Amino acid sequence: MIAPKKPFGLMDNSFQSAGGYEGVKQLVDVFYDEMAAQTVAEKIHHMHTDDAALRRDKLTRFLCGWLGGPRLFSETYGPINIPKVHAHLDVGEAERDAWLFCMERALARMPYDPDFKHYLQEQLKIPAERIRQVSQMARRAQSTPHG
Repeated sequence: MIAPKKPFGLMDNSFQSAGGYEGVKQLVDVFYDEMAAQTVAEKIHHMHTDDAALRRDKLTRFLCGWLGGPRLFSETYGPINIPKVHAHLDVGEAERDAWLFCMERALARMPYDPDFKHYLQEQLKIPAERIRQVSQMARRAQSTPHG
């Protein structure tokens, strides 16, 4: 088990509790394996059309910075606004919940402290919900006649 650095969310404690870059990369790999295996996630799994290795790299790099570690995403890909980047996707409650379900399954398979697993699952609900909200606002804006 990876020894947790508490309190989570302070400095790089969450990043360290996730096992640093290698631990985050392993989580992302397990997560995408779950996405591919779970029928409930089929729709959301196929929303991203970019290369699977690129998808994994982007999420790994994003999560490293999001967890308080190095800002590897922006160093490689530039600045990011997660909700805005996903606004073109049709993410409703079912898709949000499928994503969170797969992350919960991935976290269950990781050698993380149980308190950290719970903390991380709760924290991930925030951007997941924000992505859903922005996606739905974009859907409404597209369907509203402009005049």
